[in-house]
Amino acid sequence: MADTIFALASGPPPAGIAVIRLSGPGSFDFVRRLTGTRVLPPPRRAMLRSIRHPETQQEIDRALILIFPGPHSFTGEDVAEFHCHGSPAAVSALCRALAALGARPAEAGEFTRRAFLSGRIDLTQAEALADLIAAETDAQRDQALAQAGGRLRERAEGWRDALLALMAEVEADLDFADEGDVTATRESITPALAALTADIESALASAPLAERIRQGLTIAVIGPPNVGKSSLVNALSRRDVAIVTPHAGTTRDVIEVHLDLAGRPATLLDTAGLRDTDDPVEAEGIARARARTAAADLILDLGPGGNVVNRIDESGLAPGFRDGRLHVSAKTGAGLAELEAWLADWATRAIPAGEPPSVTSARQAALLSETLAALRSAGRETDPVLIAEALRAAAHALGRLTGRIDPEAVLGAIFSRFCIGK
Repeated sequence: MADTIFALASGPPPAGIAVIRLSGPGSFDFVRRLTGTRVLPPPRRAMLRSIRHPETQQEIDRALILIFPGPHSFTGEDVAEFHCHGSPAAVSALCRALAALGARPAEAGEFTRRAFLSGRIDLTQAEALADLIAAETDAQRDQALAQAGGRLRERAEGWRDALLALMAEVEADLDFADEGDVTATRESITPALAALTADIESALASAPLAERIRQGLTIAVIGPPNVGKSSLVNALSRRDVAIVTPHAGTTRDVIEVHLDLAGRPATLLDTAGLRDTDDPVEAEGIARARARTAAADLILDLGPGGNVVNRIDESGLAPGFRDGRLHVSAKTGAGLAELEAWLADWATRAIPAGEPPSVTSARQAALLSETLAALRSAGRETDPVLIAEALRAAAHALGRLTGRIDPEAVLGAIFSRFCIGK
């Protein structure tokens, strides 16, 4: 019998409310013992109850209780939730009381893992839940929500049905066709095989955009020392994330700041001033700056001839775009609104609005690439035995995508990304 697990499913205390979640066969019994009543609230309806320690009967808190009978719950098991006051003392006392009754603290991602093992979700949806928890922008949220709702799962089920039909046809030909007929099988499956291959290729083509949404765009702020790179980064991020001094070479390492540009995620990089130096520490910072700049999606160059002119408050220049350069003052804020609008427009073009991508992780992309390789191999073969073997390889890779086949190897890697209460 599975253990009954518990965890704080809300943010860390102190908070207005804390949600402590239980899942497992003992969940409802623990609720009865902590509330001192045999009467449970109706499923999915909150009821206020006094919570008492099972041994001392000391009142811990007064909390709302909800129950979710399995299999119609997130994990597929009996689930209960205590919505108590979010003080450290109340949360700690309730967790100690649950442990005293025999429940154990959940491991990272264990609730979601149980949901997968009970068939409530597949692996693509589990990955999407982790992305949804980590989402910082609208684009990341929309992509994760679509995937958590079964976007790729539904397509994968269609691919699986088509693949099973192909495999059945090939196996039937192997069992009943005349031995010398080696071309009938390939000709009979060619249209369906081509359609299946094209559909998976179309889904896989969305992977680069999905990765860009998940990881975000990268903007490198570069230039020689003392041109105001750190000041501009602070101004765009609206907080003092980088040290600003009048001394050259203050920034030694690459500083990262996360931005939301019109709902698109971006990482702003404050880099070391580019110059020749004998200082080994500064030289290493410059080397890192060059490496990160080379991989950036956009460069804001504050150097002579660059695309951004800073410190117009000192030069007396007017803010705005002229001659392909944007004139700003990180100190006074002049021109920053125009720069932010330009960055938002650039981000919108880099990550256009539209239907969220279907393939949203490197694992998914790798398995679909493996599936495609097997399907293409089946399309090249003439021997029905080899065609059948290639189709079986494709089915195996596709099964691993959703977790239908051989999930154990990837479960730890996927669910370790989750917080404890999920």
